[in-house]
Amino acid sequence: MSLITNEQVILDLRGEDRHEATRTLAERLVASGRCTDLDGFLADVRAREEKMATGLPGGIGIPHARSAAITEPSLVFGRAADGIDWGAKDGAATTIFLIAAPEEGGEAHMQMLPKLAKALMDKSFRAELMAATDESQVVELVNSRVSLDEPAKAAAPATTTPATTAPATAVPTAASAASVATPEPAAAPSGGRTFVAVTSCPTGIAHTYMAAEALENAAREGGHRITVETQESAGSTPLTAAQIAEADAVIFAHDVEVRDKARFAGKPTVDVGVKKAISDGPALLSQAGRLADEWAKDPSKASAAVAAPAADEPETEGVGTRLRKWLMTGVSYMIPFVAAGGILIALGFMLAQIAGGETGAIDVTKNFTLDPSADPSKATILQNSFDPLSGMHWAALLFLIGGAAFGFLVPILSGYIAYAIADRPGLVPGVVGGAVAVTMQAGFLGGIATGLIGGLLAKWISGWNVHKNVRGVMPVVVIPLLSTLLTVGLLITVVGRPIKWLSDQLASGLNGMSGTSAVLLGLILGAMMGFDLGGPVNKVAYAFATTGLSAAGTATDAPQLKIMAAVMAGGMVAPLGLALATTVRPKLFTEPERENGKAAWLLGASFISEGAIPFAAADPWRVIVASVAGSSVTGALSMAFGATLRAPHGGIWVLPLIGNFALFLVALAAGVLVMTTVVVVLKQAAAKKSADTLVAA
Repeated sequence: MSLITNEQVILDLRGEDRHEATRTLAERLVASGRCTDLDGFLADVRAREEKMATGLPGGIGIPHARSAAITEPSLVFGRAADGIDWGAKDGAATTIFLIAAPEEGGEAHMQMLPKLAKALMDKSFRAELMAATDESQVVELVNSRVSLDEPAKAAAPATTTPATTAPATAVPTAASAASVATPEPAAAPSGGRTFVAVTSCPTGIAHTYMAAEALENAAREGGHRITVETQESAGSTPLTAAQIAEADAVIFAHDVEVRDKARFAGKPTVDVGVKKAISDGPALLSQAGRLADEWAKDPSKASAAVAAPAADEPETEGVGTRLRKWLMTGVSYMIPFVAAGGILIALGFMLAQIAGGETGAIDVTKNFTLDPSADPSKATILQNSFDPLSGMHWAALLFLIGGAAFGFLVPILSGYIAYAIADRPGLVPGVVGGAVAVTMQAGFLGGIATGLIGGLLAKWISGWNVHKNVRGVMPVVVIPLLSTLLTVGLLITVVGRPIKWLSDQLASGLNGMSGTSAVLLGLILGAMMGFDLGGPVNKVAYAFATTGLSAAGTATDAPQLKIMAAVMAGGMVAPLGLALATTVRPKLFTEPERENGKAAWLLGASFISEGAIPFAAADPWRVIVASVAGSSVTGALSMAFGATLRAPHGGIWVLPLIGNFALFLVALAAGVLVMTTVVVVLKQAAAKKSADTLVAA
C-alpha cells in the first residue's frame, strides 16, 4: 500500500489561507478515490485545527484528521514557495503534509505517524523535499522514509528507546501488544542522564509522535537516553515501573490530560504543551536535568510530590481555562448517570400510566418506594413478592433503579471535579463532600463547591514535605483523611449554609417561574445553544440544564425538566434550519453545502448542533445570526408550552420521554422556520449585492 502517489503531490501550493490550501490538498484525495466526502473530511480537519493549530517550527504544516470519509491511510504533499500561515510562531509553512487516516486508524495508521514524525524532524529530509524538481522525486523520497510495507527492523538506537514506537519501523497491533515487551533502556553514556517522557495531543496523531521524536533526537545529541510513552487516542504501551524508577526526571509534553499521572509521583517533572517539545527539546532536557540536580541535593523535594498530580497544568492554560476543564470533567462523568436515571424514571412513569391509569404515576412514587411510611403493605412488594406480570411492579422497579442512579449525581459531579484537579487523591474528598452536600440539601451548587475545595485541598496536601517514613502512607491514609475532613468540615461550618441558601433561592426562583420570566429564560438558553454550535457558550447552557436535572428528583413537572427540554430543542434548530434552507433554496448554497444539508437532517434530529458547523465556518455572520434567532424562539416557546424532558440527549429518539411532546415539536418547528427564513433572506441579500457589484464593474 502506497501512502502517496504523483497525483497527491503539489509542488506549487497556493491559497489565501490554510483552509483554502487544505481544500486544494484534499481535492487530490478525492481525485485519487481515497476520500469519499470532501466536505465531511474538511470538517474533520477544521475541527482538529480548532483544537490547536497544526503549524510547527521550521516551516512545517501538518493538517490532519481521522475521518469516516477516508478509505485508506494517505498523505498529500504541498510545497508553498511563498509560505502559508499555519499558526506556527516562527512564520509561515513551506512544507505541508495533509495526513488523512480512516476513522478507525488501524495498524497502517499506527505505522505511518511515527515514521512521518521522524522524517519531518530531519532537516535533510525537508531540504530534499524543497529541492525536488518533479512529483515522482517527492513520492520516492516519502516512500523511502514512510513506507507501510517494510518488515519490522531492529530496535531504535541504544540512546533512545521509545515505549510505543519501537521497533522504529513497526508498531504492534492491539492484538499483538500483549506479547510485545516494552523495550528496556540501554545503559546511559558516561555523564548522561536517564529521562522518561509522555507526549500527547488532542487527537493523538502527528504532534504526539513529532514531540517524541524531537525529545529522542535531543537526548541522542546531548548524550542522554530517554524512553517516551506516546499516548495516542487509540491507546499506548505504558512505561514500565522499572523505567520510571530509573529515570532522573520526567517530561510531560501534552495538550490533553496525561493518563495515570500517579505513576510518576516523587519524580522531578517538567510539564509543557506538546509544541514546546517539538520546538525546543534540548531546553526541556536541560530544564529536567537542573531539576534532577536540585532534587538530588534536597531529597525532601521528592516527598513533596508523592501521590500528587505529576505537574501543574500546561503553562499556556489560564485559570479560567482550567476551571472550565475541571467543571466539564465533572459534568461529563455525571451525564451517564443523568441519562440512565432520567430515562429509567421516565419509562417508569410511562409504564405506570399505562398500567395504573391516571393515578399510576402517583401510586408508583408514593406506594412503591420501599418507604414503610407510605404504605407498609405495598412498600415491601418489590422485596418479597415481585410479580413479573404486573405492569405496576415493573414501573416501580424502573422508578427505583432510576432514583438510585439519580442519588449519585452530586457525589459523582463533585468527585470528578476534584479528580480533574488532583487526580486520584481528589476522589475521596470530592465524592464524600458531594454526598454530604446532598444531605445538607445544598444541591449541585454544593457539589461544585465540594469538588473544587476537595480537589484543591488534596493537591495542596499532596505537595507537603513529609518525613520518608510517612511518605508511604500519604496516598492511602493521610491525603484522603485530611482532605476529606477539611472539605466536609468547611462545608458544614463555613460554606454549606450560604450555598444551601443560594440553592434554595435558585430552586424557589425556578419553581416560581411562569409567564414572562420563564419565556425569557428559555429565550436566553436557546440563544446560547445556537450561538457557537457546540462551543463554550453552548456548553455552558447545556451544563446548566444537565446539572439542574439532579435537583428535579422524581417530580414530573419540575422547572428543571422544562429547562432541559428548552435547551435540547434550541440545540436542534441550527442543523435542521440549514437542512431546510438547502432544500427550499438550494441555489443559495454551494454543492458541498447542499450535501452537508442532507446529513444535517439526521444530525439536527439527533440533537447534534455541530451539524451546522460547516455552514457557519463558510459564512459565520449570516449563519450565526439566523441560528441565534431561530434557537431563541424555540427555547422561549418550549418554556411557554411547559415541555419537559429527563433525558439529557437524544433528540427525536427520546420523543416518548418528552412531556407535552406535541407542543415541543411545535416550538421546534417554529424555530426552524424562523432560522430558515432569516438565513435565506440574508443570503439572498448577499447574492444580490454581489451581482450588483459585478454589473457595476
